[in-house]
Amino acid sequence: MNLHEAKARAEKLRKLIDDYRYRYHVLDESTMSEAAADSLKHELAQIEEQYPELVTPDSPTQKVAGAVLDRFTKVPHSTPMTSLADAFNREEILAWQERIQKLLPTAKFDYFVDIKKDGLACALIYEDGKFVQALTRGDGRVGEDVTHNVRTIENVPLTLRRELSGRTEIRGEIVILKQDFAKLNEKQRALGEAEFANPRNLAAGTIRQLDSKIAASRPLCFLGYDILRNDIATLHESYELMHEIGIATSGKEKLFENLDAALDYILSMQDTREKLRFNTDGAVIIVDGYDAYRELGMVGKAPRGAMAYKYPAETSTTIVRDIVISIGRTGAATPVAVFDPVQVAGTTVRHASLHNADEIARLDVRIGDTVIIFKAGDIIPQVQKVLIELRPENTEVFDYEAALKHQYPELKFNRPDGEVVYRVVGETSDVILKRAVQYYASRPALNIEGLGEKNVAALVDAGLIHDIADLYSLKEPDIEQLDRFAAVSARNLVAAIKNSKKPPLARFIAALGLRHTGTLTAIDLANHFKSLDAFLNADFEQLTSINGIGTVVAECVMAWLSDDDNLKLVQKMRDLGVEPLYEDLSGRKLSGQSFVITGTLQTMSRDAAAEKIQDLGGTFQNSVGKSTDYLVAGGKIGASKRAAAEKFGTKIITENEFLELIK
Repeated sequence: MNLHEAKARAEKLRKLIDDYRYRYHVLDESTMSEAAADSLKHELAQIEEQYPELVTPDSPTQKVAGAVLDRFTKVPHSTPMTSLADAFNREEILAWQERIQKLLPTAKFDYFVDIKKDGLACALIYEDGKFVQALTRGDGRVGEDVTHNVRTIENVPLTLRRELSGRTEIRGEIVILKQDFAKLNEKQRALGEAEFANPRNLAAGTIRQLDSKIAASRPLCFLGYDILRNDIATLHESYELMHEIGIATSGKEKLFENLDAALDYILSMQDTREKLRFNTDGAVIIVDGYDAYRELGMVGKAPRGAMAYKYPAETSTTIVRDIVISIGRTGAATPVAVFDPVQVAGTTVRHASLHNADEIARLDVRIGDTVIIFKAGDIIPQVQKVLIELRPENTEVFDYEAALKHQYPELKFNRPDGEVVYRVVGETSDVILKRAVQYYASRPALNIEGLGEKNVAALVDAGLIHDIADLYSLKEPDIEQLDRFAAVSARNLVAAIKNSKKPPLARFIAALGLRHTGTLTAIDLANHFKSLDAFLNADFEQLTSINGIGTVVAECVMAWLSDDDNLKLVQKMRDLGVEPLYEDLSGRKLSGQSFVITGTLQTMSRDAAAEKIQDLGGTFQNSVGKSTDYLVAGGKIGASKRAAAEKFGTKIITENEFLELIK
């Protein structure tokens, strides 16, 4: 094939491939199989490889990954990309209509409705019909330039199908369709890799990758919802133009002359949203004319001319595996249902608050029950209903007081008259807070110098700290005013607290004060999960799979992780700069060696010895087993320990020999 023939063939191939993409992504029509389309693209690529001078910037072959960026460039939007006010029922939409009609009493409104796309907001910018830039929403006024990633998206045209002079900005959402997301996770499972959590997070994370090869490898899809041009009068005209120039939309957009018809349509989509190609949590209703929309102006950061109608939370079913009780910082005992992980409203949930004993009785929820879970406001998991029909035989009514005695045998509880909450007897919120802060700063935890019992009491009594996280907000001038402090001691304390912002993960877990989770258990947890996020998302099966962690400890950890107040506390600490780091101890002096200590050591405590073993990469065990390398004799060895050591070939060493090993 000579150059002239190749040029003619390439032009035909480009036109046919672009037409296929337009019909497939915009009109939802398929003119050929994906395999056939791939074959055409392969042929075009071969021609362009043979004749590089035939490559055009808008060729389908140019949707490829480019260079890796070292950062994103921030770019101001031509007009702000605003968020919308929410409505949750028909009455709130009618009230919205009444408000805008009062502002423009003579206006006759038409209403444009489209389904919301659960993705990443993005603006595509074209100059004379050629794609030149893509910006994320950012903070609404300034976005990030993600052109290198967006140009790899299959249904984003590099040249519009109709010539438009000047600047054209198309706004929309980048999503991953449900069927494509399911295929991705099938591949992840086949590779033995972790599955992706939800399409929205994956789409957003992909677009923010500096390496565009990652974006090119994932099935991103752009769905438009507006065009910014001065020669368009209405939103429905924008949608018509998008279809003409090759921009895909949801396919669910409609124009209505009255609000009742628009609301009926929105509610009808609520019942069929599961069948949509993408995830959604509602619909958008907008005044159709751009002039009226602009004249209505803004209220706060949201336009008056549009509302987002939020659908009720999605629901799912799961099985309650346990009911654990968490003790909050005020001494209140809160029951939490722990269940099999389940997807609700796009995220995985493993537990839900049952609030109090009365709520458990009202729901009659029992361990082993199948329940319906929903997310209140698409945020907080709640148990909606127990499916009695699926209840196993021999389930028992949950005895709240018996559960308190079982889970907290050392504490006493009472329920004051007129209240629904059980509280720890003799424990005030200040007492609990002082104890928690003291332990957080103690030697087995973060070892923050200057936070002994009296100083902690002074800080709490003065109202300078209301939770552990407030330590990281302390200012020297505030501390100096307290009786126990002066300028130097205040400065030293603030410095010591600042130096604790990047603690070893194991010490941080220990410092949180989970019941039955001391130094050794915290080390086991850190070695297993290796990151704070993984630990915070732990489930019961993961916990009990860790050597040395049994049911009681796992239940206590789950109770702590199931308490929203605890999770908010950790997030507050992270927002203030606390970043626990996992230390990989492989390759250190005792790496691969396991120790058991019996009796009392003369030179250090048992916990200190265990911590030293772990610091040097070794494993501390509570009992001798076949994996135990050394039994450290801190005193006389009992017959059973000696027999176990002999049985498994474990070497028995003295305290001095142990000190030589850890020197």
